[in-house]
Amino acid sequence: MYWKEGMQHCAKWVEENGSLDVPYNAMVGKQGNFPLGKWVSDRRHERASGDMPAYRVALLDSLGMIWSVSDARFEAGLAWARQWAAEHHGSLAAPSRASIGGYAIGTWLVELRAQAEVPDGQGGALPQARRAALEAIYPWWCPAWPITWQRAYAAARAWWLACEGRVDWPALPVETAFEGEAVGRWVRAQRGAWAQLAEEQQDLLLALGIEEDQELAAEQAAKAARASRPVRARSDRFAQHLQALHAFARREGHVRVPRAHKEPLEAAEGDQEPVLLGLGAWLSNQKTRRAKLTLEQLVALGRAGVEWAAELAPVRREMEEAVQA
Repeated sequence: MYWKEGMQHCAKWVEENGSLDVPYNAMVGKQGNFPLGKWVSDRRHERASGDMPAYRVALLDSLGMIWSVSDARFEAGLAWARQWAAEHHGSLAAPSRASIGGYAIGTWLVELRAQAEVPDGQGGALPQARRAALEAIYPWWCPAWPITWQRAYAAARAWWLACEGRVDWPALPVETAFEGEAVGRWVRAQRGAWAQLAEEQQDLLLALGIEEDQELAAEQAAKAARASRPVRARSDRFAQHLQALHAFARREGHVRVPRAHKEPLEAAEGDQEPVLLGLGAWLSNQKTRRAKLTLEQLVALGRAGVEWAAELAPVRREMEEAVQA
């Protein structure tokens, strides 16, 4: 009876949908209580194990049965993907640990994205038909940029929809969060790094009314330029702070530098602002690590007026001469 009922539902499904491409979670019947998707999946496994009579195979073939277990698994995942998208504003940017109805949709998508990165024609590449099926649900299920970006975008779009499209993005507080994403901070970062985004990313943001902040972009570009400068060697940093110490001494008449004091140096060529050095903290650190300072560094500090260095330099010299002797 169960077999006959299943075949009847299969025939009706084909009549209404054109094929036996039945989602795993499909429920049919007058009361919607017949698990047709599971029934079809069970028939695949039954045939694969050799337990299905030939005449039943022929009957299912007459309806266009899809026998591939791989296809069946993909179809099951696709059904859950549709449900996930329906519950998450159309997005498939699910976290890797995401699950729905007990199905590990996050892991399933991660595996498919890995297959999508394999060039066509090579082993393990994602078939175009499967790629198209996923793109039909969400065009950016496997974007050229990090999926974390797409996930944050999906949250920003959800916020935009929740606000009925009336969002003043420039005024959005940076601490704004929605659906587990730091939307405010993320939007600010995109507006400042606009030139670094792909054109399609920019189009997605523009669709929500998010535009470039040129002033912020210039600020972040300057910050990035400063961060990309070569790190000074320790000897260079010592010389730079020593220069600042001399400047402080000339101005103040002593070298008793408060620990919190920051001494400005003239801007280097190409810089718009002077460099502020934590001179007080640096001088305190030199005293703490005085045993590691070279004789030349001790002499230089002593000449600048640092008493403990002036007292220690002769002792250090005697020690080094004794070792050499």
